[in-house]
Formats: sequence, structure tokens, C-alpha cells
Amino acid sequence: MRILLIEDDRSVADFIVRGFKEAGHTIDHADNGKDGLFMATTESYDVLIVDRMLPGVDGLSITRTLRASDDNTPVLILSALGQVDDRVKGLQAGADDYLVKPFAFSELEARITALSRRSMGQTTTETELSIADLHMDLLSREVRRDDQVITLQPRDFQLLEYLLRHKGQVVTRTMLLENVWDYHFDPQTNVIDVHISRLRAKIDKDFAMPLIHTVRGAGYKIDTTG
Repeated sequence: MRILLIEDDRSVADFIVRGFKEAGHTIDHADNGKDGLFMATTESYDVLIVDRMLPGVDGLSITRTLRASDDNTPVLILSALGQVDDRVKGLQAGADDYLVKPFAFSELEARITALSRRSMGQTTTETELSIADLHMDLLSREVRRDDQVITLQPRDFQLLEYLLRHKGQVVTRTMLLENVWDYHFDPQTNVIDVHISRLRAKIDKDFAMPLIHTVRGAGYKIDTTG
């Protein structure tokens, strides 16, 4: 996914850029409205993240300009203005979503993924996740590998589900902490390592092909190629 971020607050921008890069996406950044509008109209992006209050050209004006030129790229407005009237004005300007600051990166990522999926006409009716001979049924909450039922604790089930939803991709500690444990800070414990080890004992130990891999200095991934 290719994302354009138009945000003048350096700390917020760095936080967002780092998060999406860790998630494996391409993200460009403009720190003012004029440059952001130029980039949005001269380059191709899957989603735009636009701060509402920007120097030069504000976020609502950027959105209105894009919509007036029949540019339907999904736009998410970021703003510290969170009253109902503020959100309505953002949506009336043509934005597809509106997120109030401060926010958790996991929510921003989920909203951006949903906007991208919606623009591509995809649905979210997936009820089974799989890789190789490992299958997870999200309705019955049953996990099987090579037709053997594997019993998992609820947190380990969540961890495996997240890995499977990002199969073939590196998932970072930050992504796991925010999306599996709902921590928006690093508790400086080995909680992730403990659960990964426990999951490996169930998923990989008695099978010829390991699926859960450590990517040194980056995180973990579930893959058939290591």
C-alpha cells in the first residue's frame, strides 16, 4: 500500500511514518498543505492521511480540491478538533474517515486498511485463515495442522490469527503489542517471546516444516520459506 501523509507536526509524522514502514508499506510525507496537495495531484497513492490544520493549505481545502477534480483517492482526516460539528465538516468536505488526535497507531492502521480495501472493492467476509497445512477457522475457533486439532489459549489464538492475517510479512513488536495485547507502549517484558515460544511448541514442534520464524532485529513472520 502506498500512502501519502500530510502532517506538519514532526513528532506525529515520525510516529506514523515509522509505524507504516514497519508494517511494510510505502509512505511519503509532506509537512505543509501546498506541497501535500501537489504530491497528491501529481503522484498515485492508495490512501491519503491529511491533518486538518496545516500551513499553506488546510486539510479540508485539500480534500475539497481533490474531490472537485474527480480524484476519489480515500482520505482520512486527522485533527485535534473532535466535536460532532468538526467531524461533520470533514466528511462534508469529501473525507472518507475522520480520526481525532491523540490516537493509537493500531486504530489508524485499521482504518487505513479498511479504506484501501473498500476502494479496491474487497470484502471482509473471510472466515478461515491458512498457510500450508495449518488452518484456522474463525467461526468455530478451531486450529488444525495436518488434520490434527491444536488447542490454543485465547491470547495465543489472537497471536496466531494476527500472524496469519499478515502471512509472508514481517510483524514488529510494536504491531503485536498494539494489536494483540492492546498496549500502546513497550512494557519492557518478554511477554511476546513467551507467547511466540509457546505457539511454536504447538504449531511447529512436531511437524517437519517450521512456519513461525524470527526475523532478527525486526520481528516475526509466518511463512513457508523461512
